[in-house]
Amino acid sequence: MPARFEFMPLRRFALSLSVPMMVLASATVPLMTLSNSAFAQSASDAQSDTPALLVADQVLVEGQTRLVAIGNVEAFHDGVRLQATQITYDQISDRLEILGPVRITDADGNVLTADIAELDASLENGILTGARAVLDQQLQLAAVQAERLGRYTQLSKVAVTSCQVCGKNGVPLWQIRAERVIHDTEEKQLYFDKAQLRILNIPVAYVPKLRLPDPTLERARGLLVPSLHTTTLLSTGVKLPYFIPIGDHQDVTLTPYLSQATTTLELRYRRAYSNGDLSVEGAASYDSLLNDELRAYINIQGEFDLKNDFDLTFDIEAVTDDAYLNDYDYLDSKERLDSALTTTRVSRDELIFGQLAHYESLRESEDNATQPTIISDLRYERRVYNENIPGELILSAEAHGHYRYSTLPYDSDDDDSIVDGRDVARLNVELEWQDRWTLPGGIRAGADTHLWLDRYRTYDDDTSVEDVASAAGGVRVELRWPWERTGRQGARSIIEPIVQLGWVGGSRDGNPNDESTRVEFDEGNLLSLNRFPAADRRELGWQMAAGLRYTQTAKNGWSSAFTLARLWRENAEDDFSISSGLQGTTSDWLLSLQFTDTSGFSLAARGIITDQADVSKAEARAYWSNDVVDLGASYLLLVEDEDEDRDDSQSEWSLDAAYRMSDFWTISTDLQYDVADDRLDHAGLGLQYQNECVEVTLSVTRDFASSENLDPSTDLDLTVSLKGFSTGGSAKEYRRTCRN
Repeated sequence: MPARFEFMPLRRFALSLSVPMMVLASATVPLMTLSNSAFAQSASDAQSDTPALLVADQVLVEGQTRLVAIGNVEAFHDGVRLQATQITYDQISDRLEILGPVRITDADGNVLTADIAELDASLENGILTGARAVLDQQLQLAAVQAERLGRYTQLSKVAVTSCQVCGKNGVPLWQIRAERVIHDTEEKQLYFDKAQLRILNIPVAYVPKLRLPDPTLERARGLLVPSLHTTTLLSTGVKLPYFIPIGDHQDVTLTPYLSQATTTLELRYRRAYSNGDLSVEGAASYDSLLNDELRAYINIQGEFDLKNDFDLTFDIEAVTDDAYLNDYDYLDSKERLDSALTTTRVSRDELIFGQLAHYESLRESEDNATQPTIISDLRYERRVYNENIPGELILSAEAHGHYRYSTLPYDSDDDDSIVDGRDVARLNVELEWQDRWTLPGGIRAGADTHLWLDRYRTYDDDTSVEDVASAAGGVRVELRWPWERTGRQGARSIIEPIVQLGWVGGSRDGNPNDESTRVEFDEGNLLSLNRFPAADRRELGWQMAAGLRYTQTAKNGWSSAFTLARLWRENAEDDFSISSGLQGTTSDWLLSLQFTDTSGFSLAARGIITDQADVSKAEARAYWSNDVVDLGASYLLLVEDEDEDRDDSQSEWSLDAAYRMSDFWTISTDLQYDVADDRLDHAGLGLQYQNECVEVTLSVTRDFASSENLDPSTDLDLTVSLKGFSTGGSAKEYRRTCRN
């Protein structure tokens, strides 16, 4: 059994033994048992110090002042573990002479190895010859000599890399050579003197002084990974992000972007509060596209927890000109800016929602003066239960208003009588009762009744009634009859016929349709009394909905679902557009499909189909993902519809794919193709290589802009990130192994 010693610390012990040398083999003995009473007293005085532990196969005590540990020696002190072949402690010099191979592991998992070493008894200070350090199992530092001085480790004639090097003559993909490197373990920084960057051992850059964060540091002031950015609009440029931490709770990243065509400064500010987060992103540019005029954008986002369980969120977006976001690919090249201030509180039986929003269109075809720009919404909903009343009562109220900057009451030059300046405010109150039952034979039944009280005010519109007040009621009955079957192989199938009968009374008294101009017919509103998206319109009269749902789940994990449904109404609704599938007294067919399986494949499709098998709206998404490939394809079809300001049909395919050719190489692409116009809208190609020491990302994109205020552009981006430092990120999962 290995000998075991405790020294507290050794420099305070006075050895006084009765024999010149004692040999202990395969024994566990506290160091104090080898001393006389005076030694024990000295050890007792040292109880306040952190004890060090020494374990070895054999321990020799030589004379009065030397202790020699031989064979599988390990020493532990304050989270530091030292392993060696032999350790000799000299009390007079208070030093440890260590024969290697030497391995020192600190509390953070960093490893320092050497051929021979001389350290003090605390294992903190000393000199190591033939030293090699490994930080966070990633970054390797090989040096002729290392000197430990408390929190600092100084290495001389150093080669630094995170690449796997195989064999004595192996050459890393990249390395940094330096005359000296100082590692500050407290600040977690690496300081280089006379640093030289080498690629495949070829010098490519020289820096007299260099500071880099070690891989264990999460936030450090300094340069982040630069990137090369080339576009047909802005020429070739480079982005140099600089990160500035401000305490533990906030930081700033400044990114100069310089090219022959632009001088840009990008900004990102983040701050964490005890009750939320704030972020600010923006950029300012002088470029040749607008003859060195100032161009800028800003985006402010925040999310906070308020008192009484309220949540506050805000998102503010602004830009100086319509083309700036597209030219620089900021905010995903958005074509409409939406700024909003929102507060909510949601509980089991209550909902409170308030929002103030501002919209700005960047499209050439849209005039912000005649678009609803400022929109306010306030909604309250409460569920009430009473033991004397079955079911539940739901009380809800909504106040809405939207404002156009234009004050023109009527565009007399337009034959279609388009209102330019109409502003609307409304107040809607609803009282609902609902309940559900299970009838004999497993039939599920439900019923609900509604009472609506509405008030509408319209301004700057000579074609509408200025003030409208109305009351309306409605009732709905729903029946479902689910049937289940379990197959021999464990497959489970459910078929569920659904029928709904409803009625809504009241009248429409002249308030304009300013919100419910876009209507979607889908599974979400199939069983509803009103399929208009807002309360400025309601479906009136009798209506019936019928549908069939079928789902199947197999034992091996795949599942599928199918829905087919249709509506019948007493009255046709003129405010339903042609492509909605809801015009007339009989709707088009709603068809929906879903499929998933354990291989990672999924499919979802929905369409509106006429009796003549014509499709007015359709969308589909297929996705397949596994360890090798991510493949997604989407399709969208919208037919021509003047009510939705669509003069031509729209048909578009999009494809996004990524293929992992190996553990290190990945190729990706994304495409958008306009079938109706027979042209390519967007094309992108990406290539990435990543191993344990480097990540290289190359991407090329081409946007074929069709808007008059946007220009087509081709972008090329190249980013090279050296792994092993905290700025480059971790790549432990990509570590390779050497082969003989």
